[in-house]
Amino acid sequence: MRKMNVKIVWFDSMGAKSSCIFVETPDVKVLVDPGAAELQPKFPLPDELKAYFNRRAHEEIERAASNADIVIITHYHYDHHTLPSNSMVNADVLYGGKLILAKNPNVYINGSQWDRARLFFREIFERFGDRSLKDEMIEPEEMEFPDPMESLPLASSRDYGDYSARKRELLEKGRKWFQKLCETWKSEKWVPEVKFQNLEVKFADGKEFRFGDTIIRFSNPMFHGMEFDRLGWVLAVVIEHAGEKLLYTSDLQGPVIEDYAAWIIDERPDLLIVDGPPTYLFGYMLNRINLGRAVENMCRIIRESNAELIIYDHHLLRDAKYRERVGEVYEVARKEEKKVLTAAELLGEEPIADRALKWKEDEESLKRYMHEIGLSSDNDKTRQ
Repeated sequence: MRKMNVKIVWFDSMGAKSSCIFVETPDVKVLVDPGAAELQPKFPLPDELKAYFNRRAHEEIERAASNADIVIITHYHYDHHTLPSNSMVNADVLYGGKLILAKNPNVYINGSQWDRARLFFREIFERFGDRSLKDEMIEPEEMEFPDPMESLPLASSRDYGDYSARKRELLEKGRKWFQKLCETWKSEKWVPEVKFQNLEVKFADGKEFRFGDTIIRFSNPMFHGMEFDRLGWVLAVVIEHAGEKLLYTSDLQGPVIEDYAAWIIDERPDLLIVDGPPTYLFGYMLNRINLGRAVENMCRIIRESNAELIIYDHHLLRDAKYRERVGEVYEVARKEEKKVLTAAELLGEEPIADRALKWKEDEESLKRYMHEIGLSSDNDKTRQ
């Protein structure tokens, strides 16, 4: 981009679960989703190599944080945020002196992220405020929580054919799950926004923040995948400066939901960073119907979006066979003459998923690489 400097910090295609970028404008420096985690156990790499890439990811995140004014946290999975107690980073560098714009930890959040968010803010309060989060919790605000499907007319009206009855059943189960969560949000005490001497936290859901001529906008909470996905909700992020626009989806997993694809197209970003579908979970947490939706939606985005560049990464790159799983996406990109690249490819590197396939066929090449980076490859117990 010509007027905003966007740097890839770390993504899955580089060897560890992450979706972290650094954005600089003349007004502000922003670090988005400073988290990383090792690739899943079944990914075809030795354990010590997965650990190596995870350490590298945290090193790059800390390096980027040293120059940041703002840290954005779109949700509370560990590949998107890092606990202050994590020994791989210096929390004072990562969060000290920063404005944290974070997903609201009190509403539109599932059970596991509710707990993780409270752990995160407990550590923030203790380290940067020298006080206990428990003593600072506040009573919940009075809020109504409408059926989320009311804001998803395209997904609601989709014809699923033979799958329609099953889809209605899943939506009804999802509504019951959502209603139980609402009771928690209405009854349990909330984490407050806070301003310490060396750190400030604001909750960003559906809000806009202006810093000079730079605007940072956050979506309302969006499902982390399909409708009523048990993984919860995330915030997508739009950063605008001097007529240029970056859109970062966070974890929409495709996007699977048609309304989210339409929103992306309507935003008309110049640079689009999309997390692809988790094809490594195909047959387990991702069925053929939702994979088809994700591919269809991404093809529509490529055809109708005016993005000059699309970074297509994150969950998708956890599958060594990702290219064949979403082959239609790459074919449409070729026909439309659009650049759809992984983060690694943007940096001139081969995605780790592609390298893993080659290393599987050429073990000597893997040994040479591990020797070059100072790792032993002699322990067969570490091989997948």
